[in-house]
Amino acid sequence: MQMIEDLPEKAKDEIKRADHLVYVTLKYTRTVDVIKNTIKRLMNAYEYVILECLEYAKDNKKIKEIPASSQDRVKLVKKLYKEDIVEYIKLYELLKEIDKAEYTGKEEYRKNVALIVNVHGKTILVDIPTLISYFNKTKEFIDLVNSWVE
Repeated sequence: MQMIEDLPEKAKDEIKRADHLVYVTLKYTRTVDVIKNTIKRLMNAYEYVILECLEYAKDNKKIKEIPASSQDRVKLVKKLYKEDIVEYIKLYELLKEIDKAEYTGKEEYRKNVALIVNVHGKTILVDIPTLISYFNKTKEFIDLVNSWVE
């Protein structure tokens, strides 16, 4: 299992990488692959922060053990922290759906590059402004959890 001290650092590292992908790499390459990679980085950051929440709960004797599967971890975090993190967990679940879905690209190598996926019968367009909003929401979540844990 991870050391709790490493988790905030790992989440911050993933956010730094995502930041670079969004504000540097995507600016010059404008490909769907960069959007996909950024989504993966955001998901990794979420996973570290969810683990951090559970480590914190375990240290404070709210839970006995941390589930092995990420699905069970998400359920447990939802149960423990209810309304504080609902919107963030919804975004995390959406990112996972987007990552798993079949996708197509739109206007690659152009200003309006976008990733297009179909999730539960709904078409989702992940363009640069949408990706930036996902990025900012993930940063908010990290800051929120870090404020609890410190």
